[in-house]
Amino acid sequence: MPRLLGVDIPGGKVLPYAFVYIFGVGPTVARKICEGLNLDPSRKAHTLTDEELTRITAFVEKNFVVEGNLRRQRTQNVNRLRDIKCYRGLRHRAGLPVRGQRTRTNARTRKGPRKTIAGKKKVAK
Repeated sequence: MPRLLGVDIPGGKVLPYAFVYIFGVGPTVARKICEGLNLDPSRKAHTLTDEELTRITAFVEKNFVVEGNLRRQRTQNVNRLRDIKCYRGLRHRAGLPVRGQRTRTNARTRKGPRKTIAGKKKVAK
C-alpha cells in the first residue's frame, strides 16, 4: 500500500481511483494529476516508485489544497461565519440545516434523533 500525503492509498486500484482516497481529491483532480505528471491512468498504484510518489506529492501540494490544509480551511470558514453571527453561522451553531431546507420534517441528519415530548393527558369524565 503506497503512502501519499499521509494517506494509505489502495495498491490494487488504478491511479485515478486510488488518488480519490486523498481528502480533497475527486475524480477530476485525480485525472489532472495523471495528466500533469504524464502518468498512465491504467497503471495500478502499487507499481509507483518512491521517486514517482515524491513527484506526485510535490505536484499535489503545489497545485491543490488537500488533506490537513483543506480541513483547516473549511473549519476556519465555518468559525468565521459563527464569529460574525451571520444567518449561516447561527444555523451552524444551532446544528440546523444551513442551506434553506425545511426543518418541520426531514431534517433528522442535522437535528439528530427525535426527542419525544409527552402530550397532554386527557381528563377523565
